[in-house]
Amino acid sequence: MNLYLRYFDRETLVSSVDEAIDFLSAIEEVGMNPVLEADIREYAASDVFYPKRYKVRPRVYFIIIKTEAQSMQDFKEKKAVHVGTPPMTKPAAPALVRLNEIRPGWYEGMIDFKRVLMVPGTGKFQYRDTQFIANVKAESGMDCYNRIVEHLRERVDDRSQFPSAKGKNFKFRYLGQAK
Repeated sequence: MNLYLRYFDRETLVSSVDEAIDFLSAIEEVGMNPVLEADIREYAASDVFYPKRYKVRPRVYFIIIKTEAQSMQDFKEKKAVHVGTPPMTKPAAPALVRLNEIRPGWYEGMIDFKRVLMVPGTGKFQYRDTQFIANVKAESGMDCYNRIVEHLRERVDDRSQFPSAKGKNFKFRYLGQAK
């Protein structure tokens, strides 16, 4: 396994981690240190084949890519692309499946949204992270989300921003049916 390294227009293809560390040590901006060296060694020893990006300073990175290529030309022509296990079709995430599952009853919904509030001292408006939790009678998780957002839209500033029901800022759990 070889390593391809690039920092702006400087690039190399090396056959060992020590060569990679020597290459990076020659670049002053990278600032090679024991922590970075240990992380590069760990990446090279791992079974991970995706490229690794290291931050040098804001918006400036160098990358390391594992490759089977024996020369820079082979790497550039993508002759030694790593062929892993064929990608399996990814099953739908359980939360997304549960979101549309029809199950009438009571739900506890929790939504984190950006609420527009006026700052009393200045009269200006700002966004505040706000959490809202409610027990809602609904047909599904998606219905629970829609009812909560509908309720909030009537009571908060129109400029408030609500997250997607599929995102991490909306959670729900089924409480059961009313008796």
